[in-house]
Amino acid sequence: MAKQILITGATGMIGKKLIAALQDKGYGISVLSRAPHASPDVKTYLWNISSGKIDPACLDGVEAIIHLAGENVAAKKWTEQQKQRIVDSRVKSTELLYKTIKQTGAPVQVMISASAVGYYGDSGDEILTETATPGYDFLASCCQQWEEAVDRGRSLGLRIVKLRTGVVLDKSSGALSALEKPIRLFVGAPIGTGRQWVPWIHIDDIVNMYVGALSDPLYLGAYNACAPFPVTNETLTKQLAKKLSRPAWPIHVPEKVMQMIMGEMSSIVLMSSNTSAQKILDQGFQFRYTYLEDALHDIYGK
Repeated sequence: MAKQILITGATGMIGKKLIAALQDKGYGISVLSRAPHASPDVKTYLWNISSGKIDPACLDGVEAIIHLAGENVAAKKWTEQQKQRIVDSRVKSTELLYKTIKQTGAPVQVMISASAVGYYGDSGDEILTETATPGYDFLASCCQQWEEAVDRGRSLGLRIVKLRTGVVLDKSSGALSALEKPIRLFVGAPIGTGRQWVPWIHIDDIVNMYVGALSDPLYLGAYNACAPFPVTNETLTKQLAKKLSRPAWPIHVPEKVMQMIMGEMSSIVLMSSNTSAQKILDQGFQFRYTYLEDALHDIYGK
């Protein structure tokens, strides 16, 4: 009988491709969603995180949970209410899953959760291993609360894996879609100093990382889910402009302009995260796309 996997956040960019990859490997997949029939050809169970409601049948026979659910951090202006929704969508969803495991005695053995490089805050040129000191801004605080909630699964005897994800590159979706827009409109330019490090990963590699963490019991704890060679914002802008046959202007967009436009949310594009991939390389993970140029070539074919 195929191992049964429960996925939250399955309708997102990673979730959709992860479902297909796991089905190809023979896993049984079900999903938790606020909407019925959220994913075609996959059994959907309903939950409502804000009201603490969940269909306990979602855990029947489930041996592993892949937890991707979480409010999009860049979807809306960061009011205090929106920031609380961002945190609650991650922390309370995790707590609800663990509460249901306790109540049902479900045979869950593994929790693999998304996290983010925002955990480190703005760290300049410091090389960030998974033991680096966490940051102090909102995103860092959110990630710390998120990971602390996930780590409580150890008291249930679960193997815990947390993938601190960088900018996921997938054509016309996610961060890449937002990065493309000004460049396609001929107003692409580096942001701030342009020297801030951008940890990136190709969509195929992040999907394979989840598959690897699921199948290899030696995966444990936090991992930087980023390619081995992060690039600066200026390099990313120039390489993307080249692929789109557009100019990248030498005049940078000042930090103050981004702060005026985006408010506190500007930290998403201004922070510098020079992540190390050594831990996951030591785990035996093999990247398909080590260099940004190769990843962009696969996406754009030029």
